[in-house]
Amino acid sequence: MSIVLIVVFAAALIAGAPIAVALGLSSAIAIFMFDLPLHVLAQRAVNALDSTPLLAVPLFILAASLLNAMGVTTHIFDLVRLMVGRIRGAVAQVSILVSLIFSGVSGAALADIGALGKIQIDQMVAQGYKKNFAAGITIAAATIGPIFPPSIPLIIYASVTNVSAVQLLVAGIVPALLITLFLMAQVAIIARFYDLPRDTVSPSLRAVGKKAVISLPALIAPIILIGGLLSGYFGPTEVAGVTVAYALLIGFFVYRTLTFGAVWESLRETVEATGGILFIVSTAAVFAWVLTLDRVPAIAGEWLLGISDNPLVLLLLVNLLLLVVGMFLESIAAILIIAPIVAPALHAAGVDPLQLGIVFVLNLMIGLLTPPIGMSLYMVSIIAKMPVHSVVRGVLPFFIPLILSLLVVSTVPAVSTWLPQLLSR
Repeated sequence: MSIVLIVVFAAALIAGAPIAVALGLSSAIAIFMFDLPLHVLAQRAVNALDSTPLLAVPLFILAASLLNAMGVTTHIFDLVRLMVGRIRGAVAQVSILVSLIFSGVSGAALADIGALGKIQIDQMVAQGYKKNFAAGITIAAATIGPIFPPSIPLIIYASVTNVSAVQLLVAGIVPALLITLFLMAQVAIIARFYDLPRDTVSPSLRAVGKKAVISLPALIAPIILIGGLLSGYFGPTEVAGVTVAYALLIGFFVYRTLTFGAVWESLRETVEATGGILFIVSTAAVFAWVLTLDRVPAIAGEWLLGISDNPLVLLLLVNLLLLVVGMFLESIAAILIIAPIVAPALHAAGVDPLQLGIVFVLNLMIGLLTPPIGMSLYMVSIIAKMPVHSVVRGVLPFFIPLILSLLVVSTVPAVSTWLPQLLSR
């Protein structure tokens, strides 16, 4: 059964079918060929969406869209520019820091690129950076978003592996800061050896203060979100709802740049994005059910544990698997298909569930930077109006800090587990 499932799935992808259609079609054909009841398709698809944590997905998408619509990303970018000053490579450093800040409300790499990409690339090109370098650092910095809370991939991973969504989101804080530091170090090295331009801003205490006052309402949003998660007062769904309410409040009554037309457009974008994500979630659930029916997770677990019972060895094997999978599969689909197969075996071998969740998602976010399916490459190619091969050339140097971050997270469990354990005492 599983062979038929995988062959049809691969054939559908090669034929150009969307990932959700390929998942659903292959599942339907496998169910029909092996004389299983067809109503299982609808039942499993609907059951997969009957999940409270998944309610956070459309809410976080809406919050990010609202904040982008009211123009706060420009204020945050300008504030960080003034604070960083005129060091060499300053605007590239600013791009990384702004991605970290905006990730506190977006939850997705593509949302970060959509909101910040054009601003970041245009600013760097205007100051003399090579366009492919500007595109590369923009894509690399966007990997921070799905690791730092709120993270849509982490929420989906938690929902399919029965891990606490709150603890997993908190576990992403330190790894996200680590990625930020490694990316900034890489930019500093490149700036030193390749004489990157200095920023043209003239920072002053008054200018910083003025821009900080303007940016403060937007900067408070991630603080409310993370503070609610850390205190345990909010779960992922509640904090997503609070973030949307807060975005509406500051958009209408503080910045006064949000219009009902912009809200309607944000709602439309949210419905489109959520529909695409949940279509994949529902069809992948049926796909995973067929695999489970054929004992694929149990067989894969036995095979992995037969290779080694050392958690580190198993983690490194899963890293290699996911880096390859990330080149070909969309990240949410990869989580929904592969996580239920490999997670039980690694948990049984002693890998911490929180560490595995961060390793899993970080691998797949690196996959967004890799051909042939890397969605971040194509999105930046469209935004920057440059060929994909030039974008790939620009992002290559930034694989070094990202892979280094992945190795640290894989070999040092405390990077992911320390903060959740500290807060649970």
